[in-house]
Amino acid sequence: MLAERMSEHQVDCWLINTGWTGGKYGTGKRCPLKYTRRIVDAVHSGELARASYETFGTFGLSIPTSLEGVPRELLNPRMAWPNKEGFEREVRKLAGMFQKAFALYERDVGEDVRLAGPVIS
Repeated sequence: MLAERMSEHQVDCWLINTGWTGGKYGTGKRCPLKYTRRIVDAVHSGELARASYETFGTFGLSIPTSLEGVPRELLNPRMAWPNKEGFEREVRKLAGMFQKAFALYERDVGEDVRLAGPVIS
């Protein structure tokens, strides 16, 4: 129903990381508030909607390749992690958790919704 209403009213949806970057909790650091504010400002002004994007594989998310005033590694979480193998391990773990949780509801949704979930390679 949410997707239908978003489509009907031409609404964009933004997922903004305001938490940890560069590693999981305890090894990374908090995303600085000035960058979060800059991203939110870019959403409100429409600047982010006009940006160039790349696809974040496992979850199929579109992430901006650049935004003036925000370091690239804050836009692409893979770039922020010094331990790339650790990052991939955590992404697979999170995707598995999503799949397991969603299994309870998948019989109640259409195929398009089932296919929109994470893909573990």
